[in-house]
Amino acid sequence: MKTKFLISVFFVALIGSLSALWIHTHWMAEHSTIKSQVLSDTPTSKLVGLTKSTEDPAHFSAAAEKALPCVVHIKTTSTANNLSYDPFTEFFFGYHGKPAPQIQQGSGSGVIISADGYVVTNNHVINGSDKIEVTLNDKRHFEAEVIGVDASTDIALLKLKAQDLPFIIYGNSDAVRIGEWVLAVGNPFNLYNTVTAGIISAKGRNNIINSSQRAIESFIQTDAAVNPGNSGGALVNLNGELIGINTAIASNNGAYQGYAFAVPVNIVKKIVRDLAEFGTVQRAYLGINIQDIDAKFAEDKNLSRLKGIYVNGLIQGGSADVSGIQAGDVIIRIEDAEVNTVSELQEQISRYRPGDAVKVSLVRGKKEIQISVTLKTLDNTTKLSKTSSSKAVFDELGIECQELDTETLKAMQLQNGVQVYKLKPGKLTQIGIQKGFVITAIDRKKIESLEDLKSALQFKKGMITLEGAYPNGMRATYSFPL
Repeated sequence: MKTKFLISVFFVALIGSLSALWIHTHWMAEHSTIKSQVLSDTPTSKLVGLTKSTEDPAHFSAAAEKALPCVVHIKTTSTANNLSYDPFTEFFFGYHGKPAPQIQQGSGSGVIISADGYVVTNNHVINGSDKIEVTLNDKRHFEAEVIGVDASTDIALLKLKAQDLPFIIYGNSDAVRIGEWVLAVGNPFNLYNTVTAGIISAKGRNNIINSSQRAIESFIQTDAAVNPGNSGGALVNLNGELIGINTAIASNNGAYQGYAFAVPVNIVKKIVRDLAEFGTVQRAYLGINIQDIDAKFAEDKNLSRLKGIYVNGLIQGGSADVSGIQAGDVIIRIEDAEVNTVSELQEQISRYRPGDAVKVSLVRGKKEIQISVTLKTLDNTTKLSKTSSSKAVFDELGIECQELDTETLKAMQLQNGVQVYKLKPGKLTQIGIQKGFVITAIDRKKIESLEDLKSALQFKKGMITLEGAYPNGMRATYSFPL
């Protein structure tokens, strides 16, 4: 009996020991692992994220390999003259001839967008240049021709005499999301073929670089490192597709301090098409005065929602006016794109030409309605501008001109004018005009834009008189036959 009892105790103890061993091996080991993840602040979900991130460097490499051959280095050369003029010195000591020119050089980046040599860059990279030299990723050199520039978006289109070039594929800037990885590709500080990585920090940023009322700024903001020399370079997604042209940085010292801004590629595409086809941008306008909506403004205007853009007023005879939009309406969509800031609305409208019809969704009172609007120019027409006839006149004069923003004009104590930023052999060089001259009037007709200049010159015959001023304040008048 005693032997049976001892055997039973032995087996019970054995079973208990085996059970304890199984529990320790399976259940306790599993929970020990979970506890260690909690203590190290690396739960399973975070471990999965960390594992995935180890693939990112390879993904960056693939995108960089696609983009690098398509990004070029741009070197510019310009000649600056000392335009100071002292009438007393000339009166007493005579005229001593033209001052010696000073050679200035600059640099930036550009992006090849077609196999036959079209390159997009920033207007400020090539502005005022006499010569533009482009160096490809494979170290070939080309002299570039300026096809057209657009100061409002700071975009310029160049052309190289080359074929079968590598070119970048357009992405869709509407589809990019805040927090998405991006690469900035360019030539900062003349460090060729530099790639930096970051994320998209914000979209629709405005009032960054251009104070002109006609400026179109709806920048993609990124924290990828961008420095002087990156301007005009590519902002690409992880597929190596172009989503923006790097244009500006937020900085107190001129170098990168955490934030950079790029023109969205969906704006760039339209600007490039216009410049290639017409030599100028076909800009359309809704013809409205608008402002953003915040909580206080919504309360003051008794608005039921904070989304959308408030219509303060309309330009008589403009696109919105003749289409039935009213002051007090709140625009919420252009076509299928929601708009909640002035910059977002401007970005959407900038993609269309005069004569295009767009669907505008708005809230009037408490009712949502949709109106079809045919877009017009500032002159309330739907005509497209062509530069072919006026280009011949510009070639004869030997000038290339650009519009100036209100701050620049104010600093020069001028109310209007367009500036001669490049001179070539022609009539104006023969009569002594210098680069930098701002044309304020032609035959006493005020010149406020490039369109005004083209209109004044297009069919002009006989004597012509240019009035204007130089940046140092010296005013001048030139008369010559055309």
